[in-house]
Amino acid sequence: AAFSPAAAVGSELPPEPGGSGGPGEGADEERELLLARLVPASRLKEAVGASLASLCLGPFGGAQRLGTLVDCLVLNYRLRQGPGRGRERGAEGPLRCCGCGRFLGEPVTVPCGHTYCRRCLRRELRARCRRCRDWLLPAGGTSTAAAPLRTSVVLNRLAEKWFPGECERARAGTRLEELLTQGRFREALGAVNQALRADSSDLMLRIYRAESYVGLQEYKTAIEDLNFVISKMPNWPEVYFQKGKVLQDSGFVGDALQLFLQCLALDEDFLPAKLEVEKILCDVLSPEKLGESLKESAWNSPHIRNKPFILGSEMTASYCNLQLCPPQSLGGSDVLEPVSGGLNRAQSAHALNSTKDLAKEDGLKRVSSEPLLSGQGKGALLKRKLSFSEQDTVVCEDGRNKYKKQGESIKRDMTLAFGTIPGDLIDVSDFECSLCMRLFFEPVTTPCGHTFCKGCLERCLDHAPQCPLCKESLKEYLASRKYSITELLEELIMKYLSDELFERKRIHAEETAEHSNLTKNVPMFVCTMAYPTVPCPLHVFEPRYRLMIRRSIETGTKQFGMCISDSQNGFADYGCMLQIRNVHFLPDGRSVVDTIGGKRFRVLRRGMKDGYCTADIEYLEDVKVADEELKKLRELHNFVYNQACSWFQNLRNKFRTQILQHFGPMPDREENIQAMPNGPAWCWWLLAVLPVDPRYQLSVLSMMSLKDRLIKIQHILTYFSRDQSK
Repeated sequence: AAFSPAAAVGSELPPEPGGSGGPGEGADEERELLLARLVPASRLKEAVGASLASLCLGPFGGAQRLGTLVDCLVLNYRLRQGPGRGRERGAEGPLRCCGCGRFLGEPVTVPCGHTYCRRCLRRELRARCRRCRDWLLPAGGTSTAAAPLRTSVVLNRLAEKWFPGECERARAGTRLEELLTQGRFREALGAVNQALRADSSDLMLRIYRAESYVGLQEYKTAIEDLNFVISKMPNWPEVYFQKGKVLQDSGFVGDALQLFLQCLALDEDFLPAKLEVEKILCDVLSPEKLGESLKESAWNSPHIRNKPFILGSEMTASYCNLQLCPPQSLGGSDVLEPVSGGLNRAQSAHALNSTKDLAKEDGLKRVSSEPLLSGQGKGALLKRKLSFSEQDTVVCEDGRNKYKKQGESIKRDMTLAFGTIPGDLIDVSDFECSLCMRLFFEPVTTPCGHTFCKGCLERCLDHAPQCPLCKESLKEYLASRKYSITELLEELIMKYLSDELFERKRIHAEETAEHSNLTKNVPMFVCTMAYPTVPCPLHVFEPRYRLMIRRSIETGTKQFGMCISDSQNGFADYGCMLQIRNVHFLPDGRSVVDTIGGKRFRVLRRGMKDGYCTADIEYLEDVKVADEELKKLRELHNFVYNQACSWFQNLRNKFRTQILQHFGPMPDREENIQAMPNGPAWCWWLLAVLPVDPRYQLSVLSMMSLKDRLIKIQHILTYFSRDQSK
């Protein structure tokens, strides 16, 4: 049965790398929707057919617009493989890269808090984090070159202390990459062979050697190394991509496409493979080649006319047996021709998927000892089956591979030897924050590579947008306000320092409970008058108040006291609690805080906490009356309310508009004037808008008698009404 591939891949497909809006973006989106509706997830033939149907809307807007089709192909590939194949976990150990699963050499912590080896990020192997699917590139960035990759200082120090041998191998790999980048392939090949003679089981060295052979255009030998790596780590996406690139450079586009899809089936966010698939499909579906591609298409071939395209129908067997078969296995043409520009080689696809039995019969057959896929022979006949069996390889003096008999031991096990850490190497001082000198609590790593407790770093950024240690600017980091926990470091602390972490959490819980108390050591914002039920917007820029607002939010109370200043005691004896409704952070760390007044209080004792004032307080409530007093109170209330309405309506339009914009409309008259502990809301609204000295307003705020408060407001209104009549 057909179903939506978008729903199977994910309800929200990620935007394509390199895509940009433009005049034709609407038409491209329409094509994407057409593909999503028409493509059954179980058949590749229909996927390409739907893409051809979408050409009726016009030509595609570039390779990056084929994202939906690529997702459908990958989903088809994964479903045909069945549930037996999963992602490679790589080497087991406390320091493992989130990307390749191997040792975390030169660790770099990305903004989402996960940690990768520098090699994975430098090569830009994926656009999204493999753990959380968050973007690895900075906002607006198109390359990691725009954002320098800074090694995590704490994690790198731990790696050097715990596993010096693995760190040295990682540094050697970096030197090899530099040689390859500079095009010094012969020199790189010599260095790799020398390293392999010392340790023939290092799979990463074989990757580097394959790249060296590719640079020297010795494709056959490169394939041998890549086949060996696949036999040892069959679920490593990068190896399939590397092999696909070799075959693509040799002209075997159909075979390369399958390897790219296998790579994406293991890791759907492997960016280079996705881009290559998009380029191949864009080339195949281009209008100028469409007629030729359809004429020689595999769909019309008698060999597979009545069966779906072979992308996994026989691939439930291990992908380790993937190989290019000799021409006699095809039962058709005498040679295996390279492909240039289109998917017109069904024979090659059949060969790629019919190797299970051949591998059992033939093993590894060598027809020629010299590489026939060299630069001079590129596009020539492929007369040698490039495969790998259950044998292992070792390195000879000339750098070529020989095969060892099954059962022979090798120097070093495939699993990297960094699984356990001696107890004497675990020191709590290696996990201490350099600011508070305590065990890391919620550790975060800055773009410059330094790690601090989240709370410690936020307090430092309150004062200056720069790293507390190296003084590098953190303005963009502060503007993003994305202080993600460094998960690997937190996992190490939980695993090896569980007792110390328990004590650290206990202390933090006590501090949080202290900040959560709304009668003892209540934080005080010394600024302006605040009233119950009346909005009070605040512009917070001082470091001490940034800390106070943040603590109020983190503890969950979202409350603090507001008082006006007092020359003798620091702040007044009476105030009003404010409830935080919303906070808008500005890029430089300042914030606009939307609050509304709550309970009134009286100050019992003053204090200080981390630069801001605190106080022990008691809350105030109006004294209730009954019977005859309540009747007289209602009459006074109604009279003063009508007087207030009359005064407000007689204001100039300019003043009335300003009041409405800032404070909102005047609250309606309440039936039960004693229902609220602070009395009718309109009284506080009126007191806030009246141009009265704050000291006079404070005296009204402190009153616990509604009658006395109404009389005070009546006197004020009488005074201002007299001025209006003049």
